[in-house]
Amino acid sequence: MLIWLSNQKGRRKIRFRKKNHYHERGRKVPVEKKYVATIDQGTTGTRVAVFNHDGVPIAYAYREHAQIYPKPGWVEQDPAEIWENVRLLIRQVLETFKVNPAEILALGITNQRETTIVWDRKTGKPIHNAIVWQCRRTAPLVDQLRKDGLSEAIHRKTGLIPDAYFSGTKVQWILDNVPGARREAERGNLLFGTVDTWILWKLTGVHATDYSNASRTMLFNIERLDWDDELLEQIGKIPREILPSPKPSVNKEAYGYVQHEFFDGAEVPVTGILGDQQSALFGQAGFEPGEIKTTYGTGNFILLNIGQKPSLSKQGLLTTIAYGIDDAAAVYALEGSIFITGAAVQWLRDNLKIITTAQETEEIAQTVPDTNDVYLVPAFVGLGAPYWNMYAKGLIVGLTRGTTRAHLVRATLESECYQTRDVLEVMKAESRMAIKAMKVDGGGARNNFMMQFQADILGIPVVRPKVTETTSLGAAYAAGIAVGFWESLDELKEKWLVDRTFAPKMPRSTRERLYKRWKQAVQLTMHWPREAGIGI
Repeated sequence: MLIWLSNQKGRRKIRFRKKNHYHERGRKVPVEKKYVATIDQGTTGTRVAVFNHDGVPIAYAYREHAQIYPKPGWVEQDPAEIWENVRLLIRQVLETFKVNPAEILALGITNQRETTIVWDRKTGKPIHNAIVWQCRRTAPLVDQLRKDGLSEAIHRKTGLIPDAYFSGTKVQWILDNVPGARREAERGNLLFGTVDTWILWKLTGVHATDYSNASRTMLFNIERLDWDDELLEQIGKIPREILPSPKPSVNKEAYGYVQHEFFDGAEVPVTGILGDQQSALFGQAGFEPGEIKTTYGTGNFILLNIGQKPSLSKQGLLTTIAYGIDDAAAVYALEGSIFITGAAVQWLRDNLKIITTAQETEEIAQTVPDTNDVYLVPAFVGLGAPYWNMYAKGLIVGLTRGTTRAHLVRATLESECYQTRDVLEVMKAESRMAIKAMKVDGGGARNNFMMQFQADILGIPVVRPKVTETTSLGAAYAAGIAVGFWESLDELKEKWLVDRTFAPKMPRSTRERLYKRWKQAVQLTMHWPREAGIGI
C-alpha cells in the first residue's frame, strides 16, 4: 500500500509492508508489522496502548494528571504535564511489555474534546494552562453571543448550542486575558489546538486536527468541513492563522510522522485521530445509522449514528461529526453530552471521603434495596444535554435521619442512568429511529449494578462488549484501517464481541415512578439564583 505522508519536512512516499527491517546493532533484522499503537488522552489521565490484529491490547500503561481549580467554576490542566505523561507512557509501554517499536505499523490519537490550548509557535510553550471542557469561566461570553442573536447561526453552521463547554469562547478568553496574546496571535506567532492537536504537534511538528475534534470548537462548519470565517469574526475575532488544518479522521495520507526519538528510530505515522466520544462509537463498530452507544467516563456521552446527512436537533441535542474516512462523505451523529457522571463518583471519593475506590460502589449500592427516595443531581458544572443550563447547581434531595452512606452512593450511580435516559428520550423523538438496545463502554460500564439499573430505567437491553476501553480501540481501528492493517469496516464489525447483555427487569410502573421523581429533582437545580456564582 502506498501512502503520501505530509510532515514538516515535506511530502514523502511511504510503502507499508507486512514485513520490514529493524536495525539492531548494525544489522538488519526482518520484523513483521503486527501492531497499532494508540494515545488516549482523557480528562483525568492518559493511556497508551498497543493493539494486535484481533483488536486486543497486548500492552498498556496509564497515568493521571492534576486538575487545577483557580476559581469557582474554573477548571484547568497543565499541557506540559499532559505531554510529559504521553512521553513517559510511550517509553513505559515499550520497555515494560518488551514491544519492538519496529513492529508498530501506525499510531492513533484520541482525546478529551473541547479542552483548549494555545502555545507559542517558536518555543512550543503554552501561554496559559489548558482550559478544560468543564470550565464555566466563559459563560458570560456565551450569554453575550446569545444576546447578539448568534444562537441560530451557531446552531445551523456547527450543529452546536452556544455554551461555555465548547472551545471557541475559551480561545477568545485566552486571547483577551493573557497579556500580549492577541497581538502575537495576529502576527502568526501563536497556535491553537484541542488536545489531539497539541499531542500531534509535539510528536510530529504538524499543526492539524480531525473533523470530529474540529466540530467541537463552535468555529467549524460541519457541512463545508472547514473553519467558518463569519463565526471566527463573531466569536472573539479569532485569527484563522492560529487554527489547525482540519483533516479526515481516518487519514491514509497521514497527519505526520512521529519523530524518531519516541519510537527508537522506527518510522511510525499518525494515521487516525478521533475525539474520545466519536472514537468510542468507532470502537463499538457503530458504522450504521441507528447504532447508539453510551460512554461512562468523567461524564456520559451518548452518540447516535445518523448517517451522511446532518440533521439539527430542536430539543437540546448536538449534531456532531462522528468521523470522516479519507475523501468519503463525513458521517454525522446526534449527541447528548452529560457533564458529570463518573466525576460524581470521584467527588464521593476525593471530597466527601465516603468511598475509597470507584470499584467498591457496586457492592455498597447493593447493600440497600433502593435510595430511600434520595436523588443526587450532579450539576457541578451546570447541566448539559438536553437542558443546557450553565448556571444550574448540584443538589441532593430526599435526605432524612435514615439516609446512609449506601443510599448516597446508590443515588450517585443511579443519577448516571437517569441522565442517560434524559438524552435517549429526546433522541428517540427526534431521530424517529427504533432504538432496540444501548451499547455501553468506559470505566463505569464495568459496574454490573449500574448497567442493570440502566437497562431497567431505559426499558431496553444494555449490551457491554468484551473490550470496554473502546475509546482506545476506536483510535486503533481508525489508524489501522488507514494503512490496511484491517481491510474494511465489515472486518471491524466481525471483531466486536459481546461480554454481557443486561435485560430490563423492573416493572414499567416502578420505572416511570422513579423517573418522574428524578425529573422533579432536576427542575429544582435550575432555579438556583445566578448571583450565587457558577460553582463546580
